This record gives sequence, structure tokens and C-alpha cells, in this order.
Amino acid sequence: MILKFAAALFLCALTTLTAAEPKRAKNVILFLADAGGIPTLNAASIVAHGAPQRLFVQSWGAIALSDTSASSSWVTDSAAGMTAIVTGTKTRNGVISQGPDVIRGKQDGTKLKTILEYAEERGLSTGVLSNVNIADATPAACYGHANDRSKHGELFLEIFSPRFGDGVDVVFGPGRKRIWESASGIRKDIDAVAKEKGRIIYADLNDVPEDSDRALAVLPGPIDLNAAAKIALKKLSRNPKGYFLMIESDAHTDDPEAGISRLIAFDKLIKEIAETVNLDETLLLFTADHSFDLRVRAGNSTESLLKGAAEWKLDAASDKKNVRLPYLRVEGSHTGEEVLATAKGPGSELVTGFIPNTRLFEIMMAAYGWTGTSTTTPE
Repeated sequence: MILKFAAALFLCALTTLTAAEPKRAKNVILFLADAGGIPTLNAASIVAHGAPQRLFVQSWGAIALSDTSASSSWVTDSAAGMTAIVTGTKTRNGVISQGPDVIRGKQDGTKLKTILEYAEERGLSTGVLSNVNIADATPAACYGHANDRSKHGELFLEIFSPRFGDGVDVVFGPGRKRIWESASGIRKDIDAVAKEKGRIIYADLNDVPEDSDRALAVLPGPIDLNAAAKIALKKLSRNPKGYFLMIESDAHTDDPEAGISRLIAFDKLIKEIAETVNLDETLLLFTADHSFDLRVRAGNSTESLLKGAAEWKLDAASDKKNVRLPYLRVEGSHTGEEVLATAKGPGSELVTGFIPNTRLFEIMMAAYGWTGTSTTTPE
């Protein structure tokens, strides 16, 4: 009788431990709204739905407020902000995935290991998508390392000399002219380097072969982020080990109508992706690298929150750095307050409370079930 009772207790304890073990993510998709702070989310919801808190990402249950400060400044830029998110280490403004021992533009700091590099090291597929220059701060922080964010050519070339795995698999975004000119300035021919490494850089998404698992497309003009995401997910999902994907959308509201419209479109894309992927094995994480000085100052449901935006844009005499609309004010600069972090899927339960932006890296690592003694790798 005693043995039976002991066995029952053992089984009960084992079942409890098994049930308490968190689900692991096979895939992680990081959605980054550049400058998409809480005031901008609020404005986007009102413009799109006529009421606050109606965006799809505002319906997720796992939420936290993420600090955005850099290592030596209360207000971050995208370089330091994204570096913290993808490496777990705060650094100086203007620096791409190097430690705070850097001297911007003069001396390299310690190269930091990014979540994308961890994924490459473990054989997962990886992707980086953006509707801004694909070698600019936010996307470049995933795959590159530089003491100055302006080194677009140098950063993009790191795709062809990865420190881990075979390098980022899917890269889609604009910025072709600027990146190629930057590389030329350091006497590098991007097309020649790509050819040497057996890769082709397409100038149009329509030219990307359907049957390839890896693809690079750098466009001379704007990109259709929705089309890019569909192509990327199809390719990355073929890997049985899983994938890491970062999708950035610019939510800066220097032009309030344009910035808010991009954020609304991004929210719709996130909803489409959430309805497509398997949320039992995919962590969706939404956040911003920093906030922006936009404020809703007045208004009601009978008029558009963007009233006067078209007239402001056409008025040559208007102050384009300090926007004054009847219901909106935009000072045109980054701000230092916390931003929303919210998630769905395995690992989302870790998104809670007041957290530093470096915690988002730890959450993605934990969702995969990975540990790392350090985010830095010696040269």
C-alpha cells in the first residue's frame, strides 16, 4: 500500500513538472516598428478604427513596457536601440552590434553576438526585411557590426562573410544606390563579392526564384513589405529546424499621415502573418526601438485625427520639423519613454512588467530554449 502511494506521488510530481515546462518556439518573428511608440500606436488606432486600443497588436495579452535608453544616453537612436534588442547589450548611439567600449567612427568595440547569429549557428534559417534601407541601423544590427551606422556598404558586405553558419538566408529591402555607393567608397564591388560567394542580388522581388531557400533582393525604390513577407516566410518555413525573421516598418511621424499609415499597414500585415503561421511553435514579438515625439492634443470621433495634414504638407512656409495640426503635435525627434513590447506564442509569458530593452533578447533566446554564457564573441 505504501509503495503504491509513493508511486502515485511520484507520477503526480512528474506530471506537474512536465505540465509546468514551458513550450519552446521553433520559430521567432520579431516585428519592429521603428519609432512606433505608444503615442503613435494610439494615434494609429484612432485613425484606422475610430477608437483607441483597436490595433491587432493591442489585443495581445502578454505585454510589457520596455526601456529604450542607450548605454550613455537616455534617448536612443535606432542603432543602439536595435543592438540592445538583438544582442542583449546596451551600446552607444550610432553603433551597430558592438559593445559600449566602442568609439563611434574611430575605434571598434567588442563584436556582439546577435540573435540571428545564434540562429545561424544552430542551423536555423534567418531573414531580415525592411521598408527602409536594408543596411540602415535596424536591419543591419541583426547581421552586421560597425562602429558607425553610416557604413552601409561595409555592413551589407558582412552578409557574405558570416561569423556563424552560412549567413543570413533572406534579405529584402530598398537602399540599393546608397549601399552600392558606400561599398564603392571602400573599393568594394558588391556584385562581384556576391558572385564570388555564389549568391545573386536581385533588384526586383518579382525576379526572386520561387524554388530557392535563400534569396537577396535590394531594390532601387520602395518595397512591398507584404509581398516580401510572404516570399520570405515561404522560404524560411522549409527548414525543419525553424527560423528567425525580423520585419521592420518605419513608423517615424515627421510626416504624420505617412508615418501613421505605415504603422496601420504594418499592423494589418502582422495580423495576416499571425493567421498564417502555427502559433503553437512560433513566437511573435512586437516592439519599437524607440518612441517619437507625437502627441494627440485634442479631437473626437466626428473628425479625422489627421485633419489639416494635407494642407500642412502643401504649405511651403510650414515648419516641417514642428508639426502643428488641430489635433496632433509632432516635434520631430526621438524620445526616451518606454515603448510597448507584446507577444503571442511560446515564450510570450515572459513578456511582462517593466523591462530593459536587453530583456527582449533574453526572451527570444529563452523561447528557443537556448542559453549563452555571453553575448560577446572574442575576435
